[in-house]
Amino acid sequence: MLIDSHAHISGETLYLQAEELIARAQALGVKAIVNICTDQLSAERGLELAKRYEGIYNVGATTPHDVEELGEQDFVFFEKLAEDKKLVAIGETGLDYHYEHSAKPLQQQYLIRYFELATRLNLPIVVHCREAFEDLFALAKDYYRDRPLLLHCFTGSKEEAKRALDLGWKISFSGIVTFKKSQSLQDVARFVPLEAMLIETDSPYLAPQSKRGQVNEPSFLVETAQYLAELKEVPFNTFASICTQNTLAFFSI
Repeated sequence: MLIDSHAHISGETLYLQAEELIARAQALGVKAIVNICTDQLSAERGLELAKRYEGIYNVGATTPHDVEELGEQDFVFFEKLAEDKKLVAIGETGLDYHYEHSAKPLQQQYLIRYFELATRLNLPIVVHCREAFEDLFALAKDYYRDRPLLLHCFTGSKEEAKRALDLGWKISFSGIVTFKKSQSLQDVARFVPLEAMLIETDSPYLAPQSKRGQVNEPSFLVETAQYLAELKEVPFNTFASICTQNTLAFFSI
């Protein structure tokens, strides 16, 4: 059994084919999907999917890309969903200084607000971080100390991974780790202990190596899992079991 710890199946690209996507995933052993909702429409669709299909769990927040446009109105919306226990985590929130679609101070402001929301409601948090680890570590120290945090789609350095692990955070790898030019990330994956590792597709983005250029979907998680099991030099079933248990524990599902 595998769990896709991060997919956008209620977003515009995948929602209309969600039934087929879920069936293909389950047929290949991906028995649960953590669906990431990034706006009000994707959240409403995600809640509807969770009612229709077993093994669909929703996480919600405004991404750092969108806080300038959607931050205030959607924060109130996601806060209410979380208070009503309709989310298993807060996210994906975070910092993205590579694209900086929203100003850095505003990204930081909303990350702090989501840190405080997750703390108040005793929920874990899922974080997107790109070229912003120093600020993430600093803000977490001040506003989210000793709390469960998952770095989704990790592409940082081994040193950044070590700092995260020292804080007790979890690290999730996507299909990027399978890319031929991802040697440094593969080194990080060898370094991260299995007990701290989750896996994801980030569907519809970042299809693994053999499917690059295609629209990604949860069933493609199997390729990433097989690759990482070989990289970690453990049997596939062992790898899948440990990652599944990590995911169940992190999200309390």
